[in-house]
Amino acid sequence: MKNGPLAVVGASVLWGTAGTAGLLVSADSVALAAARLVIGGSALALFAGRGFRRVVSPGLLLAAVAVAAYQLCFFAAVGRTGVAIGTVVAIGSGPVFTGLLSWVLHGRRPSTRWALATTAAVCGCAALIGGGGAQAGGQVVSGVLFALLGGLLYAFYAVSAARAIEAGAPSNAVMSVLFGGAAVIMLPVLLLDGVRWLAEPRGLLAVLYLGLGTTAVSYLLYGKGLRTTPVATAATLALAEPAVAALLGVVVLGERLAPVSVAGLVLLALSLVAVAVPERAARERALESQP
Repeated sequence: MKNGPLAVVGASVLWGTAGTAGLLVSADSVALAAARLVIGGSALALFAGRGFRRVVSPGLLLAAVAVAAYQLCFFAAVGRTGVAIGTVVAIGSGPVFTGLLSWVLHGRRPSTRWALATTAAVCGCAALIGGGGAQAGGQVVSGVLFALLGGLLYAFYAVSAARAIEAGAPSNAVMSVLFGGAAVIMLPVLLLDGVRWLAEPRGLLAVLYLGLGTTAVSYLLYGKGLRTTPVATAATLALAEPAVAALLGVVVLGERLAPVSVAGLVLLALSLVAVAVPERAARERALESQP
């Protein structure tokens, strides 16, 4: 199948809508993230049915812990550094860590093209998010460390999922283990923070979309993409998320992008094309060479 990169980009588009949808909810960010994981993880587990039992392994259960821990690290980072720096470091470091882990753990050295395009994409992401001149919080060092840890956790669960899928496990079952497990972990967090805000119709609809759309459906697409797309490439393509979020901010929320942010958006888009197109071309050549 040659549409793996398109599936990954589709997942990233859904992820990029999460911020706009989250503005409709009155809950704090940690409670919102917990609710999103609980709903999305439960939906993925139900969709997989009994299939998830056949793929459960210590490695995937550890990856499920990483899914939950990523959420906590991300919000800890943003709370200390501000949204711009925390987001750039966490999201930007993810593809780098993914490429390194894939190389160290499985001997898959990323190509020079991937390295150059990923570097450009991370720079574009930084310019896009930081172009508004956002201020950092006071605890910058600890916040950056939390963000880097978040990027490493993302890389770990992405590489773990890709490895299981490549070994023949159904992608929907793998994602159900990761996010169903994370849902179990985050349920106490949700209950401790309180769920009264779910009684608001607008908030309930928003969190259902966040759970079902930006988590369940998006990770089904992401898992589908990992069947044919190298995980390092998929992690770089996932940088489409902040681009979609920025465009929604302009179109839906009436925000304005600074010139440096526009330049970052263009650089990011070109970099993602540079990563995706060679993968498609290589597979087409492989198909043409088959008897």
